[in-house]
Amino acid sequence: MRRLFAVLSGLWLCLAPAAAQDLSALARLDPAASSIGDRGQGVGISLALSQPVPWRVRVLDAPPRLVLDMREVDWTGVQGVPRETDQINGLRAGVFRAGWSRLVIELAGPMLVSSAEMVTDPATVVRLTLTPADQAAFAIQAALPEPPEWTLPDPALLPARPKDRDGPLIVVLDPGHGGLDPGAERDGQTEAALMLGFAREFKELLLRDGGFDVVMTREADEFVPLETRISIARAAGADVFLSLHADALAEGEAVGATLYTLAAEASDEAAATLAERHDRDDLLAGIDLTEQDDLVAEVLMDMARTTTAPRIARLADALQASIQGAGLKMHRRPQQRAGFSVLKSPDIPSVLIELGFLSSARDLARLNDAVWRAKMAAALRDGLLAWATADAAMVGVTP
Repeated sequence: MRRLFAVLSGLWLCLAPAAAQDLSALARLDPAASSIGDRGQGVGISLALSQPVPWRVRVLDAPPRLVLDMREVDWTGVQGVPRETDQINGLRAGVFRAGWSRLVIELAGPMLVSSAEMVTDPATVVRLTLTPADQAAFAIQAALPEPPEWTLPDPALLPARPKDRDGPLIVVLDPGHGGLDPGAERDGQTEAALMLGFAREFKELLLRDGGFDVVMTREADEFVPLETRISIARAAGADVFLSLHADALAEGEAVGATLYTLAAEASDEAAATLAERHDRDDLLAGIDLTEQDDLVAEVLMDMARTTTAPRIARLADALQASIQGAGLKMHRRPQQRAGFSVLKSPDIPSVLIELGFLSSARDLARLNDAVWRAKMAAALRDGLLAWATADAAMVGVTP
């Protein structure tokens, strides 16, 4: 039997979405039976699956990319799919949201889907044909909105939980990356997995010691957009937001824990590179950032600088003092600044913590050392406690 999907004006080709649930790898990709290659002027894509699943496809711009969402597909081995074309720059795949996985195909130039089908007899194969398009036509298709049931939460629609000054300190832990965005990688380990593991341990410590209410932006290996991470913090009524990372830098000194705070201008080129990479990770995961208002973003940064900046500075100082007091390795310049989007909530003191860099073998060894992780988690806890006491004193309230 053949399931055909007409190419709609909105460029969404889909079966009715099922209720979200944890990814169970219901279907699996067969890389050896799949292929990507030139087909005349365009590109042919053939993806062999173990069984049929609901799916949909669209294009996005800046950079041009094809986004293919499928219900519960294990994309293991996708990088091994034979690729005989120079019109595809790269592939990225993994969990996108609960119960759904995503394949993002980076295009060398604007291309539109001219045909799409799922063949289910004798085997299940998704076949797409992409043809070159002019930039104007491509931009129109890329700008079409997603179906209402598929849009991500708007941070503005998630109300902040009222704060109780007499209650526990509400800490939001943000393990960086996740799902189809693994972050930095080295020796078979990913930044996303390492940070999720550390965040879980850190959360347990904070809850065990009392005085903290902890919320995680992700509890599993799934993709969470940067703006959604901020919305989670606001909905939780966060007192503090800590984004946890372990990036890699090909150039410059990158060894030891580093604390990053928000600034319109980065403290150096390496900091700017990290901030740009984080935004690009969202883009390559298929998030459409074209409608973000740069003016609004700048206003938010201005608010953060004038209203929350002193509290953020004290938070960074307290964390640095505690980490160094515990004898843990820090970067030669332990505090740096850059325009990290995840730090842009204007009223929540937010710090991005690079626990180490996967480009450093010594840092990677530390991140894999349970004793070191426990010492780092304890140091961060002590820094939070010291900051909370000083912050409350600044506003005349005893914590």
